[in-house]
Amino acid sequence: MNLQKVSFKNKAGQSLVGRLELPADRHPHNFVLFAHCFTCNKNLLAVKNISKSLTSNGFGVLRFDFTGLGESDGDFADTNFSGNVEDLIAAANFLKENYTAPTLLIGHSLGGAAVVFAAGEIPSVQAVTTVGAPSNPIHVKHLLKSGLEEIKKEGEAVINLGGRDFKIKKQFVDDLETKSLPETAKNLRKPLLVMHSPQDDTVGIKNAEEIYIAANHPKSFVSLDGADHLLTRKEDSAYVGDVIAAWAKRYLNCDIPDKSLKTKHQVAASLDAEDGFTTRLKVGNHYMTADEPTSFGGNDFGPSPYEYVSAGLSACTVMTIQMYAKRKGWQIDNVEVHTSYSKSHAQDCENCEDSTAKIDTFEREIKLTGNLDERQKARIMQIADKCPVHKTLHSETQVITKLIA
Repeated sequence: MNLQKVSFKNKAGQSLVGRLELPADRHPHNFVLFAHCFTCNKNLLAVKNISKSLTSNGFGVLRFDFTGLGESDGDFADTNFSGNVEDLIAAANFLKENYTAPTLLIGHSLGGAAVVFAAGEIPSVQAVTTVGAPSNPIHVKHLLKSGLEEIKKEGEAVINLGGRDFKIKKQFVDDLETKSLPETAKNLRKPLLVMHSPQDDTVGIKNAEEIYIAANHPKSFVSLDGADHLLTRKEDSAYVGDVIAAWAKRYLNCDIPDKSLKTKHQVAASLDAEDGFTTRLKVGNHYMTADEPTSFGGNDFGPSPYEYVSAGLSACTVMTIQMYAKRKGWQIDNVEVHTSYSKSHAQDCENCEDSTAKIDTFEREIKLTGNLDERQKARIMQIADKCPVHKTLHSETQVITKLIA
C-alpha cells in the first residue's frame, strides 16, 4: 500500500487533511471518496481497514477529516450537515484536479447520508455505498437529546459524544431538519449498495430498509450480521471492503489486469508500450509483477529483475539447507538467507588495471536457528554453495532465443 498525506481547501478556504491510499502494485483503476461517521475522523480503524481492502483490489482511496475534526482546520461548532456535503465536493474536485475524479462514494453512518446527497453534485460518481447510515440526517438528533433543550433555549450546548465534548449550535440542528434522504435517494439514479447490521444499536436496521425502499434499481442490500455500528471487529470492516470492491466492479470500469498470459515455458513476461517498466509475469502457475525503482524511472510496483534473481538464490539456498539437515537428522528450526546484488570491482580479473572492470556480485548472509555445533555449521555453509541456483550462477550457461511468429 502507498499512503500519502494530502490537503486541500474547503468552500470557506480552510485546509482539510486526508490520507490518499494507492495500490502497491499498480495504478488505481478507480478512485474512491470515503466519508467518515459523525464526530469520527479519517483514522477510525474501520475506515482504515475498509480502505486497505479496497486498495488491495486496485482502488485508490481518499479518506479525509471533515471541517473541524481530526487534522482539518475549522471549528466543529460552526459546521453542519450541508458543510459535510460541501467538503465531499471539495475532495472530489481535489482528486479530479490532481489525480482522477472519483467514481465511487462510500459513507459510514452520517457520512453515508452525506454521500447520497453529494453524489448528485459530483458528475464523475457512478456508484454509491452506505454503511450503517441513517435514513434521514435528523436521526442524529437522538444523539444530541441530552442537550437539545439547552440548544433550543441558549442557541448552543456542549454535548459529550463518545467520550469527547463537542459544542453543537442551533444552526446544526436546523440544517438537519431541512434534509430528506429518502427523496434524495429516490432521485439518485445511480447504483446503490446499502450495508447495515441487524444488531446496530446506534442506527437501527429500519433505516437501511427505508433507504433501500426509497432508492431505484439497481440497488443492493448486504446484511452485516453480528457487527456493531462502528465495525470495531477487524473481520467486519475487512469484509465490508471486500464486498464493496466486488460489487463496484459490476458498475465501474475496473480494467482488471489480464492474467491469461499463456506459455509453454516456465516463465513468461509481457510489457505494453505505455507501461514503462511495469511488467506482467507468469511464473509457473503464479502471476507476478516486475518493475524498476522510481529512481530508475519505474513505478516500483514489483521487484526488479535482479531482485527476482536474488530471490531465487535465497529461496533455493534455504530449501537446500533444510533438505540436507533433515536427511542428516540435524535440528535446524529456521534458516534465513539475505541476498543483495551489485556490480563490484573484480578482485581477480584479466583487466585488473582497468578501473572500470566489474563483476556481478551476490552478497549472501545466512542465519541458522537450531541446535548445531561448529562443525555442523561449517558443513551447512559448504552445502549452501551447492544449491542448484548457486551452481547455475557459477556455471557456463546459454540462452537460446528465437522469434515467435
